[in-house]
Amino acid sequence: MRTSAVRQPPARTVLEREIRGRRLTLGEFVDFADRFAREHGESGTVSLRHLNRLVAGRGPGGGPVGLPRPGTARLLERIFGIGIQELLEPPQVRLDSGAPGRSEIAETLVGYYGADEFAYRVDCAGDERVTSIVTRPEWLSGAVTLEPGSERFDLVPAQSLVDPRTDVKRDAEMVDAPLYRLLDIDIGPGGVSGTFGRVSFMDYALGPDLLEAELPGPVDTWQLRPRYLPDLDAVWHLPGRLCAGGVAALCAIARPAEGNRPADYALLVQRRSDRVVNGAGRLSVIPKAFHQPLTDHRGDLPIRATLLREMEEELFGRAEVDSAAAAAAAAPMHVSRLTEPMRWLLGAPGRLRLECTGFGLNLVSGNYEFAGLVVVEDEEFWTRFGGHIEANWEASGLQVYSSVDTELTAELVADDDWSNEGLFALLQGFRRLTECGGERARLPEVRSRMASAR
Repeated sequence: MRTSAVRQPPARTVLEREIRGRRLTLGEFVDFADRFAREHGESGTVSLRHLNRLVAGRGPGGGPVGLPRPGTARLLERIFGIGIQELLEPPQVRLDSGAPGRSEIAETLVGYYGADEFAYRVDCAGDERVTSIVTRPEWLSGAVTLEPGSERFDLVPAQSLVDPRTDVKRDAEMVDAPLYRLLDIDIGPGGVSGTFGRVSFMDYALGPDLLEAELPGPVDTWQLRPRYLPDLDAVWHLPGRLCAGGVAALCAIARPAEGNRPADYALLVQRRSDRVVNGAGRLSVIPKAFHQPLTDHRGDLPIRATLLREMEEELFGRAEVDSAAAAAAAAPMHVSRLTEPMRWLLGAPGRLRLECTGFGLNLVSGNYEFAGLVVVEDEEFWTRFGGHIEANWEASGLQVYSSVDTELTAELVADDDWSNEGLFALLQGFRRLTECGGERARLPEVRSRMASAR
């Protein structure tokens, strides 16, 4: 995900954490809030000087900051879906235990959209798991190896991308990173094809990204969902809405036998930090990223390009890949700029395999989700570079599971702290590794319970 490579101190308030999570400076957020108020009929305003006091949690004399005026409080509460008292408090490490869990939210969304026929639902380790991902049998029919020729994507010129379903206006003075916007998709045995446009991150943040903040509340309190993603027809109709998204991939690295452990795959799992836009505090596979261009908007379209870039940043410590330094380079992923582990992986055929294991649309915010699998088959990599693997700032922790430990991987699947897209990628990765991993993969069986696949 594109961001500054400079580490920031911990957020002082929930408000500061939420602003950082949207990848906005305080000045940009002031513009954001003003634009949001105009678009949603709110009377409140917030100045940069006032915002600096609010995020610090301290008033001019150093004492606790007082509550803002009612109009400003309503504006901030509507933007974040969090009460003003909580916004001004120090952030907690974990989510409120009283908030609905992932599976409860998934069931609520599936019911809201009448999407049971298409919901990604499986039996695994003796338990049923449901997600907010809607998909089709042909999108799960088999793994597609991501290599030159298997991804056939078109890019629509930006000037033709007028979104008829939203009233968002584009302000020329607001500069932010572009995202790809999905317009059409087709997945089959021969590869993946589709059509993409581009959209500013600000338009995404002002629209679909706001839907998640409403989810802890009762359905009858949702105000934005009826506007941006009202029904299942709107979910499927990609050209009629702003559909951004990304890829989450299970990383499996072959390891030689050691002690009582037989040869296996090291499976990498992260807990997302509270500074990321999506899935803060949740478990996810790694790498996980927005699908977005760097310098070559057409050349960066393949999902393979996103996965390689995020492996460099999220696993191998190359902090500048998605920063301003990378944007200034003509070819940020040129072999001369790669880390030593990545250069070794790409140095000979057969060392690294990237696959798309599934595709779906996430009812949380309408995002498209590519599920992926990153497989390193050569045990030499772990021996030489296992110590180089280290999660970056986007993760608050990294865990390693053995692909031959059926008990612990079953517990992993049952954990309700997963993000929906992360669990989708994990389960599809388990299914694929069971098919191709031989004795290295003794994983819980994953059986589809999707009504549309029966």
